[in-house]
Amino acid sequence: MPGFIAGRTLLSNAPAVDGFLAEETLAISKVSSGQEAGNTILKLMLHQPDQLDLMFQALADPNRRHMVQRLCEGPASVSELAAPLAMTLSAVVQHLAVLEGSGLVRTQKIGRVRTCQLDTQALRAAERWISERRALWERRFDRLGAFLAEQDLKEGDGA
Repeated sequence: MPGFIAGRTLLSNAPAVDGFLAEETLAISKVSSGQEAGNTILKLMLHQPDQLDLMFQALADPNRRHMVQRLCEGPASVSELAAPLAMTLSAVVQHLAVLEGSGLVRTQKIGRVRTCQLDTQALRAAERWISERRALWERRFDRLGAFLAEQDLKEGDGA
């Protein structure tokens, strides 16, 4: 984030990613009687975090990935998910809340038992996104390979 300069308004653009502006940050510094009265930071997100962003953020933690791996085998209670992890039950519940917020996991409480289940539809969205990028890079590498082969032929003919 840019530094504050008293009495000036700064506009900072985060780098564009795949043609999209990731974030704009508008920082305003208020000045009163020559002294800084306070800073107001307005953060304008052009693209609110979509489910895909939340999903990858959720999968960034190894404990949550372990829970997802376990849920690939089938539904499990919170206690079953917590058993192999070296953390408190309340910490497991917090991790599950992140997974549930990302759409990867659905929970259902029956009586005193909360059962967790993987939502495979959410995983399909991530798989589709990754596959699209993989296809893009494969086409790029194929073009590069063709270009390099052509260059080798030109060098071979000119030698």
